[in-house]
Amino acid sequence: MLSKANFNNEVIQSKEPVLVDFWATWCGPCLHLSPIIDKLAEEFEGAKILKLNVDEAHSLSSKYGVTAIPALLFFKDGEVVSRMVGLQTEDAIRERLEEMKQ
Repeated sequence: MLSKANFNNEVIQSKEPVLVDFWATWCGPCLHLSPIIDKLAEEFEGAKILKLNVDEAHSLSSKYGVTAIPALLFFKDGEVVSRMVGLQTEDAIRERLEEMKQ
């Protein structure tokens, strides 16, 4: 599980692109998105796919301007290169991940 403690190592210093799902247990759309994120994490090659609970990492949510969840932030070379907010389809997320690999 991604946390404030390992965020730098897992995301910022990652050699491969990273998708971070900012979510919370009380967020209905987040719970609907969770199985899609889990599936992509298992199947997708060429990018890390991680989840970050906003209730456990307020400072990171603020730092990256996350004001609504679910929020999907796509990192490349330690920088946010794209974001998606709200419930998304698997196809839309997969397409964005493919774009990041290029």
